[in-house]
Amino acid sequence: MAHPEASVQLYTLAEQFTADPGRSLDRLAEIGLQHVEAFAFVDRPDEIRAALEASGVDAPTGHAPLLSDELWTPDGAIPTPAPEVVLEAAARIGVKTVFDPFVPVDRWLTEDSVAELAERLNRVADLAATFGIAVGYHNHSQEFVASFDGVTAYERFALLTDPRVALELDLYWAAAGGQDVPALVSRLGERLQAVHVKDGAVPASNPFAPDAPAFGSDALEQRHAGTGEVPLAEALRAGDGAIRYAVIEYDNPPGDVFDDIAASLAFLRDGGFVR
Repeated sequence: MAHPEASVQLYTLAEQFTADPGRSLDRLAEIGLQHVEAFAFVDRPDEIRAALEASGVDAPTGHAPLLSDELWTPDGAIPTPAPEVVLEAAARIGVKTVFDPFVPVDRWLTEDSVAELAERLNRVADLAATFGIAVGYHNHSQEFVASFDGVTAYERFALLTDPRVALELDLYWAAAGGQDVPALVSRLGERLQAVHVKDGAVPASNPFAPDAPAFGSDALEQRHAGTGEVPLAEALRAGDGAIRYAVIEYDNPPGDVFDDIAASLAFLRDGGFVR
């Protein structure tokens, strides 16, 4: 079975990448990464493409909103770009799969809302095909709050989406949602094209539940891959052969971000989890 390839979500180094994309990518290449996962790319595809080409790194996957008409920020809601704008930017960069990175908890609480999300992403998949691009969804833990007949909203969504729709499972957030992560990976099977390799202390209760207290990324105790409570090794073994990209990510890097990325890459390589 073919092992996945290593990548890193650029949100991990958002500050450094925003300030100097070229230098950031050069550092990742020096660490030994050939792939990255793009974020915040819609407004500057040409700049990002030029930086990728100069560093010899590519971005086969990326994150951008596809399922929401607006995004909440502390300063108020802002409209999201239309899917065709997202897909055109992705095509210019060379992204092959765009994952929607976040849909709020209230849209995962009823069967009708979950069905609407699946239908909407299926329609976007049709549009994306005209650009030669696939689309998919990346989870946090709000997708595991509600269940319908014993099936979580997340897995119901997976069942309702077209097989062309890719899934990217954030292993840390699935654990925070109370999931048996290796078993979930196994059930998702061929639909699971990428995982976020993230570790740390798993919250005692789902931080995205409607009645949970407010929290921020800085409250998360995250650690280098293989040194926390997430069963990363077991999950990666359960998905071996289906997962194409093992994407390193930290929401809250514990130290120097490049050292943190290098440590997680070492876990993946030393464990034989990536090629």
